[in-house]
Amino acid sequence: MASHPHLLQVLAFLGSSVLLVPLFQKLGLGSILGYLAAGILIGPQGAQLIIDLKAVQNLSEFGVVFLLFLIGLELQPRKLWAMKRTLIGFGGLQILFCTIVLGLLVRPLGASWNSSWVAGFALSLSSTAFALQSLSERKVLNTEFGRSSFAILLMQDVAAIPALAIIPSLGLISASTPEVNWLGALGILLGLMILNYTLMGPFLRQVASLRSRELFTGVTLTIVIGVSFLMEHVGLSMALGAFVAGVLLSESEYRHELEADLEPFKGLLMGLFFLSVGMSVNLALVFKNPLLIISATMLYMMAKGSIIYGVGRILKLSGLASQNLAAYITQGGEFAFVIFGVGKNSQVLTEDISQLLTVIVTLSMVLSPFVIVLNAKIESWRTAHKPQKDWDRFEDANSDIIIAGFGRFGQIFGRILRAQDIGFTAIDHDSEQIELLRKFSHKVYYGDASRKEILDAAGAEKAKYLILAVDDVETSKEIAQIAKDHFPHLKVFARARNRQHVFELMDRGITHVRRETFESSLLLTKELLVELGYPSERARSIIERFHVHDELMLKEQYKLRHDQKLFLDVSRQGMQQLAQVLREDQTQTYIEQKNEDQTSEPLP
Repeated sequence: MASHPHLLQVLAFLGSSVLLVPLFQKLGLGSILGYLAAGILIGPQGAQLIIDLKAVQNLSEFGVVFLLFLIGLELQPRKLWAMKRTLIGFGGLQILFCTIVLGLLVRPLGASWNSSWVAGFALSLSSTAFALQSLSERKVLNTEFGRSSFAILLMQDVAAIPALAIIPSLGLISASTPEVNWLGALGILLGLMILNYTLMGPFLRQVASLRSRELFTGVTLTIVIGVSFLMEHVGLSMALGAFVAGVLLSESEYRHELEADLEPFKGLLMGLFFLSVGMSVNLALVFKNPLLIISATMLYMMAKGSIIYGVGRILKLSGLASQNLAAYITQGGEFAFVIFGVGKNSQVLTEDISQLLTVIVTLSMVLSPFVIVLNAKIESWRTAHKPQKDWDRFEDANSDIIIAGFGRFGQIFGRILRAQDIGFTAIDHDSEQIELLRKFSHKVYYGDASRKEILDAAGAEKAKYLILAVDDVETSKEIAQIAKDHFPHLKVFARARNRQHVFELMDRGITHVRRETFESSLLLTKELLVELGYPSERARSIIERFHVHDELMLKEQYKLRHDQKLFLDVSRQGMQQLAQVLREDQTQTYIEQKNEDQTSEPLP
């Protein structure tokens, strides 16, 4: 027993998580609330199975570190630059308005003006961990409001860094307050950029060539923790360091393998982070002034949610998207705890205000999953009770071809078929789009092709072909499943967003699938090669080789899609094989050209 003093704590962490997280997921409340409940249960204010909260918080911080590294891997620098307007627009306005309004709300608590602005800024921040986990769980991160949420969260994390350096100057600066070494930070950033563009690629290739999964995982952890340590050493946050490292490695050919290696660590440590938040809830303060704490938390979330909703509307988001945006990021953030600590140490914030605001932010995190669930219920209710235009009545729906989705992709089919006097029945669910198309004499029916009765009315029983051209991936899969289950005689020609979408359509028995941007990208690449000086025939040969190779790789990857290790290995081997084939093809072309030139020379 004495030789393993932490065994009970590890068992408490795992046991409570295994019991409560699936239960809360089953109830539709999400995994985050399950971790929070587990933290309250086993923490210092519950069963006291874990008392050393500081140690847990220090370890759980790596969950946020790994999360931001993985986010960075998904953001190539060019994508980040392309987001600059969104970052400054959504993120900047949200921080500015929330700081002013929430600062004014803190003022009556007896805070000075400096204290009020610091508290308002801290309260304006949202939880990256909570929001991104919730957006990912509900598969809405790639929606319009999901991308806006991410922009706000990213801008908040960036803005928090200089704030930590400025806040101490507003009060009586404490010797314990960390100072940011901006020169050192700039040097580290430049060094990382040089290292990334010179040595990192060859180094990772050498590590990968050893085919040791454990070694590659160790290298990945070393990179993330090493950069985080360097950033913390100069006074910046570990999370920002991890994000920077992720962005720099986002162009690496080993990006997907880095993601695969870190995912288990991220998941486990994120769970520990949410547990630590649950443990840190000051129940004594809540029980002492329950009405004040609950009222203040509700006022905080309502005020912040209203401001976020207003920012969404100002920047032209729809009412529903703005509502969802507010629901997902209305809670307080983990950076608020850091700012409260710095503010207290430098005597900008008093002990009483700091403790009160810490409890409010923590409770807002606890309530956040309930807000998201309630928002989803309200959205469902509004959708169910919203008066909708009746679907069109299908007249003369006896064509051999049905086109589901008549946007940019479906209209290409329509124009070519009409030019050949081939009849078809087109369906789309966007009433505004249909009104516009009808002005150009396109006959398109208003209906939802993901409903069996609509396909029935469109003549699916007698039709021979279904063109699956809808843009939304989930709707596409639903239509494919209906076609497979109820109209197996239909030959489906499907549009796919990406490789994963192709795999999911192939799972439903669809073989005629084309990625929506693949062929156009190849054609444009061919034009670039010709512009670079390649003979037209050579450029065409390269593109054809790549096309054939990629289609074969797609089929191989489909067979291995459930084994990420083999999937990555086959993908990497395929790229190496393609490079070798193109080199051999280039050599053969050169030899043939040389022989041809020699043959054509006149005899002496």
